[in-house]
Amino acid sequence: MCYNTDIKEFYYIRYIHVIFDLISIEVDIMHDICIIGAGVVGGCVARELMKYKLDVVIAEKMGDVAMGATKANSAIVHAGFDAKEGSLKAKLNVRGSKMMEEYCRELGVKYKNNGSLVLGFNDDDRETLNALMQRGIANGVEGLRVVDRDEVLKLEPNIGDEVVAALVAPTGGIVCPYELCMAAVGNAMDNGAELKLNFPVTRIEKTEKGYKVYSGDEFIEAEIVINCAGVYSDDVARMAGDSSFTVTPRRGEYILLDKEWGTLVSHTVFQCPSKMGKGILVTPTVDGNLLLGPTAEDISDKEDTSTTASGIETVKRMASRSVSGLNFGGTITSFTGLRATGSVGDFIINCKDGFVNCAGIESPGLSSAPAIAEYVRDLLIESGVRLTPRENHISKRKPLHAFRELSNDEKNEIIKEHPEYAHIICRCETISEGEILEAIRTNPKPHDLDGVKRRTRSGMGRCQGGFCAPYVVELLAKELGCDYQDITKFGGESYINIGKTKE
Repeated sequence: MCYNTDIKEFYYIRYIHVIFDLISIEVDIMHDICIIGAGVVGGCVARELMKYKLDVVIAEKMGDVAMGATKANSAIVHAGFDAKEGSLKAKLNVRGSKMMEEYCRELGVKYKNNGSLVLGFNDDDRETLNALMQRGIANGVEGLRVVDRDEVLKLEPNIGDEVVAALVAPTGGIVCPYELCMAAVGNAMDNGAELKLNFPVTRIEKTEKGYKVYSGDEFIEAEIVINCAGVYSDDVARMAGDSSFTVTPRRGEYILLDKEWGTLVSHTVFQCPSKMGKGILVTPTVDGNLLLGPTAEDISDKEDTSTTASGIETVKRMASRSVSGLNFGGTITSFTGLRATGSVGDFIINCKDGFVNCAGIESPGLSSAPAIAEYVRDLLIESGVRLTPRENHISKRKPLHAFRELSNDEKNEIIKEHPEYAHIICRCETISEGEILEAIRTNPKPHDLDGVKRRTRSGMGRCQGGFCAPYVVELLAKELGCDYQDITKFGGESYINIGKTKE
């Protein structure tokens, strides 16, 4: 009897051990697709693929989306006259530009078809303008024409004294790049996509089923990997065995003027392009500011977003040549972005063995992003991926700026039920507590001060967050369930508060 009892206890204990062992085993989830990089290209690709019955995960190295080139660029929807005929840049730019207005309408993103001008300052420039017009016509750009100074002045009275002619491109536009990215990623998440933040890719392993994408000891397993890693896309490609190209970061410095100067020009005003880019531009933004820049300097450091005195002076000097009356006393901030300049002179978009590159996506990458997503979809179909439309697909998204665009009567009706919308947190941009709370609760959710800033514009006005930042930090801490001191400016070690002055 004692013997039998011992046997029963032995098997009972053994059973318990097996159960705990099974619980402790990490369950490997095989995704259909892993997209590396949550910039505007990765976001648009994710949004396109979530129209179909696919299990998609987006892996992003930073603590938020839109943290690379997407958050710091010219915000221009280019017409498509600059890229060489027949190139991917030309084809996808023109297609993306035509898509952009409806694309932004569906996602609730601000877009304006303001048109663009390319200025000429001498007879050589005039020849360049005519060549750009012919190239644009070959690319399928509509409405291009070259005009003399008198007509330029009718379009833009504040144009510089040296201007003799201009190429007019009526299909050019402007958009908010990080707002477009957040909306695209958010829409993909609305349809079931997963977003993994703070996931810097360190290794990629080819398997029988597909790929394992590692970040340290953690990994994502997927049948297909899509490389949208911006300036790091060459590094990611090499992890998968592709060393056919390199990407060089091209630093561009900008100046942002206050809204007081936002109407100095109505078009996006370019200078004649060079091999380093489209030159210093002057453009209104969709939020009413005036943006000047960028410079163009190839560097080796893929993290160097510092501004320089010489770079800012270059922006001032060149912008003043294009437009008279610029007042740099109205500067509210300056910043630097890095463009992913590929070694082949064109976008690098290809597919081999279930690994897709979207690399070297420099200008006009923002303009092309929706079309790049379609191109990637078609590459997958050509490679044998069967795409079945998703039932009950959600195509539209509520804009984060919806409340501020309502009439006073409509606002008052909302305030009756939700009084937090009556409490103004950001005085410069007139952003309410209700809008900030809504942004914190909407995918992709922010976790730091700059994340809220990009979603709501709180902190983007004249005082640059001097008044509203403490209140936003308080709201974030409450919503995230953490201590006030744990909230950062932009993730990592960027802590804002180092301690309490009193209890």
